[in-house]
Amino acid sequence: MNTIALPWDVARPYLLSITVGPEHLDGFGHVNNVAYLKWLEDVAWAHSNALGLGWEAYRALNAGCVVRRHELDYLAATFAGEQLCAATWIHENSGRLDMWRHYQIIRVADGKTVLRAKSHFVCVDFTSGRPKRQPPAFVAAYAPGRGAVD
Repeated sequence: MNTIALPWDVARPYLLSITVGPEHLDGFGHVNNVAYLKWLEDVAWAHSNALGLGWEAYRALNAGCVVRRHELDYLAATFAGEQLCAATWIHENSGRLDMWRHYQIIRVADGKTVLRAKSHFVCVDFTSGRPKRQPPAFVAAYAPGRGAVD
């Protein structure tokens, strides 16, 4: 997906292509809000894996990130057959317990941003689930502004 052709909020976000299927629609005939949340999870995990922080790394580091809060702003409806592009990047990272990941979804046909969102993540001990200071690997990989992986 070409990042230059679409009006992203940041210079180099991490991207994931989406084709809207009938399974994503609700009774109104447009994409259901739950589908958007799933796409945010998909692009976030794809980005984390590209940064080398998938489930295996979480287990090895005995640390992982869990969502504390999601905020989604639905800006336009989307429909079956449309091509979308989901983007994510690390917006803020305290280097201690928490970080913010931002998202943007654009309809490819007209370049319209259809959704903006952000998620607040907290680092937890993988075994106990209790809050835990981010290991150095998290601080490095989840650096603010981190989007596209070189």
